[in-house]
Amino acid sequence: QVQLVESGGGLVKPGGSLRLSCAASGFTLDLYRIGWFRQAPGKEREGVSCVSASNNTITYSDSVKGRFTISRDDAKNMVYLQMNSLKAEDTAIYYCATDLLKAGRCTRSNNRVPLYRYWGQGTQVTVSS
Repeated sequence: QVQLVESGGGLVKPGGSLRLSCAASGFTLDLYRIGWFRQAPGKEREGVSCVSASNNTITYSDSVKGRFTISRDDAKNMVYLQMNSLKAEDTAIYYCATDLLKAGRCTRSNNRVPLYRYWGQGTQVTVSS
């Protein structure tokens, strides 16, 4: 069955870095887009980044642009989110997700929760001094 598993979260000081990993199984990763989302306590889940097949389209939210980098390694069925210059407001549970729509593109308007079907369990990121 389709499965996504996040890892790499933890506690980091402001200005520090973390790399999150998303391991995919049960489907051919290289055909589909993968989105990263986050949800802080009391707030709605929001899109962070998205990468389409073959890196044809990549998006970042305004709050993370220039600090986060999304990448994929289809041979390993893995997607990564490198997070640098972390801020306290980055504290959240981070999720990866896919919609299993072949050749799906990433745009600012379509990286939204209702458009994704499969989700990982999330990994906690806490930024605090």
